[in-house]
Order: sequence, then C-alpha cells, then structure tokens
Amino acid sequence: MPERPCVTELALSAFAVHRSASYPLGPLTLFTGPSGSGKSSALRAYEALARLGGGAELGEVFPDPDACVPEQARPDAQRRRGFRIGCTVDGPIGPVRLDLAVQAQPALRVVGERLSQGGHTLFDSALRDPSRPHVHGAWHTAGSAPVTRAPLPDDRLGTALLPLRVAGKTDGQRQVLAAAEQMVVALRSVFPCDPWPQGMRAPALPGSGRLLGGCDNLAEVLRRTSTECAVRHGHLVAAAGAGCAGSVTGVRTEELPDGRVRALLDRGDLGVTPVGRLGDGELRFLALALVLLTGPGVLEVDPVVEVPSAYQTLTVLADGLDRGLDRGQVSALVALAGRMCARGHIRLVGSVTEPPRAGETEGLTVVDLGP
Repeated sequence: MPERPCVTELALSAFAVHRSASYPLGPLTLFTGPSGSGKSSALRAYEALARLGGGAELGEVFPDPDACVPEQARPDAQRRRGFRIGCTVDGPIGPVRLDLAVQAQPALRVVGERLSQGGHTLFDSALRDPSRPHVHGAWHTAGSAPVTRAPLPDDRLGTALLPLRVAGKTDGQRQVLAAAEQMVVALRSVFPCDPWPQGMRAPALPGSGRLLGGCDNLAEVLRRTSTECAVRHGHLVAAAGAGCAGSVTGVRTEELPDGRVRALLDRGDLGVTPVGRLGDGELRFLALALVLLTGPGVLEVDPVVEVPSAYQTLTVLADGLDRGLDRGQVSALVALAGRMCARGHIRLVGSVTEPPRAGETEGLTVVDLGP
C-alpha cells in the first residue's frame, strides 16, 4: 500500500462519451486516442472530482452540466438526466472507492453518493424528496446504533463534509473518517496545468512567486526558483537544452526598469535569448518542465495544510500535453516526467494525440481510447 494517498482508478460510469468505463492511473498516465475519443473529458472528470473534494459547489464545478450527460441519454419518467463519475484512492488504509451520481436536468444536484472499502459501504447518500435541497446521508457507526443518519446539502460532495460531521468515537466512525480523509487528501492535491505561450512572452509583474495554471507568470517564478535550489535549477537548464533549439547554458531572469521581470536563456558565446522569442512549443516545454521539477510550494495549489507534505502526492493534470511540441520534445518531456514521478512526490495524468513508443519510459501507463 502506498504511504501517500493517490488516485489509482478513474471510474466514468456515464459521463460525456464514456460509459461503464474504468481507467487505471499510475504515477505517470497518458490518455491517447483520436479527436472525440474522450481524452479531455476524462481529465475534466478528474479535475471535477478534485474540486469537489476541496469543497467547491456543483455549480462552480459544472457550469455546463448538460455537456457531461452521456450522448443520447434519455430522461427517466421524472424527466431527469444526469451523469455518474467516481474514483479509487489507494493509501495507508488500502483502496477506497467513491461513486457519485449527479442530476443535470431539470436542476443540478447530487442524487447519490457512495464511499466504500472492500465492498463494504461506509457512507452513502440518496435523494428522497426532490422538493428539498438536501440528500439523506448515512454512515457506518458500529456503536449502539449501526448507522448514523443526517441530511446533507445536495450541492456538495458529502465525503468532503464527513470530517466535520463524524465524531470519531467508535471504531466504525474512525474507519469512516480514515476513508474520507484519505479520499479528500488525494483529490485535493491536484494542479491543472495548460501553459499559455502568449502569456509567457510578456514580462511578468511581481507577485506571490507561485506558478499559475496557465504559467503566464513563468518569469517571476523562475526568478524565485533559480535561487532556491541549485540542483533543481540545474535540472531545469538541462531540460531547456533538450527542449529548446540551439545551445542552452543557463536560464535566468532580469528585472526591467518598470519592475517587471523577464526570463532569458543563456546561449554561451552567442549571448542571451529572451523567452518571449521562443516558439510556442519551446515555451510550453519549458513551463511543463518547471512544473515537474517543482512542487506544491511553488505551484498555485491549495494543499491540505493539516497533513504534512511528506504524506501528500501532487497530481498534475495536463490536457494536450503534446500540443505544439514536436516528437523529440514530447519524448524528452515524458522521460523527465517518468524520472520525477518515480520519486513518489508528484504524479502526472495527461493526454496526447499519439502514445510514446513502447518501452520508451519506464512506469508509463497508457490509456488508449482509440477504436
């Protein structure tokens, strides 16, 4: 069993183009397949679970819920349509499974949820009265009463609320708490990343020094990381040499007269190149390499502060990982991801148009959504 909670399976029972699907997730997982096969929707479902695990409301997570309903799904007798997603999280207490049913029409709401371990239900909820804004929740107690029942809001993930509702006085309650906390820790430790080359070309304003999902503050973060760890920065320089055209002997920043910061590639005797002059693929490669070489302290994520970082694993979600990259850049980036993910503190779930060559990266899980 892993010491750090991590999502090991994504279950899409009925979501967009996915039906009765379960996808294994390793330390480094790449979804591949033709356009329309469901690569992006799989990562979108993962991100949705992560945000729900962090306490977000359904309306924030699913601004267009109709797009999540399986194609050609027919409404039931009450004219309801919806979708079902879930996942399995492995960790110190073993695998824990979450299944979530969401109604998209006529109103967005949770209609069912189940948290289980080893086939035993620890917590479940169900919508019994559509006229009321809550679901009926029940969790394992194993005390004087075998089950505790209470209403829960129908616009949030019930599992994320259990640490606030379960007393933890009996062995059964403590088992529920352990399962819920393992699930929430794994789901919250997620960083969706889609580098935006146009934003990275402009000098960055001073800020928090934490990398945004679009990486448009790349220069500011490079100024911070270049002085924090010489070893890590050396790895970034080596990565830049593999992913950028021409010789790269260093990556540094300079402050402009107006206070903004711009990043530069050192070219040795050839001088320097501002990153704003790099191609889109080079910029995306550089940003993704920085993401893989850093962690929660540098990336703009909301870690579980009550859990030591040594017991958390950050998962990077990178839809279109190979967008704008040539085959050599993709190979170099996947190889870097393989090395970093093997250490256990970071995981990567991405999507690519074409899978890497067989055996190219040790520990790589490829989910092929092709016909």
